[in-house]
Amino acid sequence: MERNAWRKSSRSGNNGQCVEVRDRDAQVDVRDSKAPNTGMLSFEPVAWEAFISGIKLPH
Repeated sequence: MERNAWRKSSRSGNNGQCVEVRDRDAQVDVRDSKAPNTGMLSFEPVAWEAFISGIKLPH
């Protein structure tokens, strides 16, 4: 993931209802793509990785 750049979820469709994520080394930020100026959630990288690991779909 490129540092400090917002990116949309790989599971997002083209309907504009997406989650965007950016990695800023010391924290990972998450926001709503249709309302980017309304705020974001921030996580420590270890907490974000635990979350992602917990929601990944099995192959």
